[in-house]
Amino acid sequence: MTDFVGQTVETARRVLAARLKAAAIESAELDARILTGHALGLDLTGLISAARRELASDESARLEEFARRRLGGEPVARIIGEKEFWGLPLQLSSSTLVPRPDTETVVELALELLRGRGDLSRPLRIADLGTGSGAILLALLSELPAAHGFGTDISKAALQTATANAARAGLSDRATFVACDYAGGLSGTFDLIVSNPPYIRSADIAHLAEEVRNYDPLAALDGGADGLDAYRALIPQAAGLLAPGAALVVEAGEGQSGPIQALMAASGLTPAMAPKADLAGIPRAVAGHKMAR
Repeated sequence: MTDFVGQTVETARRVLAARLKAAAIESAELDARILTGHALGLDLTGLISAARRELASDESARLEEFARRRLGGEPVARIIGEKEFWGLPLQLSSSTLVPRPDTETVVELALELLRGRGDLSRPLRIADLGTGSGAILLALLSELPAAHGFGTDISKAALQTATANAARAGLSDRATFVACDYAGGLSGTFDLIVSNPPYIRSADIAHLAEEVRNYDPLAALDGGADGLDAYRALIPQAAGLLAPGAALVVEAGEGQSGPIQALMAASGLTPAMAPKADLAGIPRAVAGHKMAR
């Protein structure tokens, strides 16, 4: 017997929201709506139109399982297996990060740079190093109709997820995925390279929110003692693959934009634009470009 047996759709949603609120989950109302909808296979309109019908026993059991997992600290995106990024619904796996709104600053800055060069409609060659779910790469391809992108990841499981997301977005014909460490398996020159590498200091991982610490893959979080290990590896690789005038855009953690710019300068890249801040005012996207000959 679960708390949701015999309840209407609307009552079940309200009961779930109350349980989440009692557990001090800030997004209780939103989480309850998403989880109820997913358990019943209904979108927002469907939830409204079905508000007065009673849950079937299998629906009640599924919603109770979702409630148990959410109350245990599991993120909603992990429970439903997907997360929207740049308007694209992306499948997740245990080998990929949950895409976050902060990362959209990387897409925004990259597009600003390309727009400034008049390159949005050109047949660009772009790369996303450590692509994970493919979020950044697919967002860019959705905005660049003539571009072809390469997503790399050391995790073959992550690449399977990214490949599925490319198919779901109708971008398979313009997305190629390569198993390698950052840019190690790429050749030729690129008009744009992007990356959201691991940048959390090792000692800080234990203090991350439970939803991140316990559910995101450690390899996608741990940036070493100072959080900059991944940048030391990928920036020189990327600099060697950029075409003259092309840019590298990376996501940065709090307080890291300056050190990252210094690493870029050491590899011959100059600031392409001021770092772009996220909604919290933290410089989140950092860009360097290769001087044109």
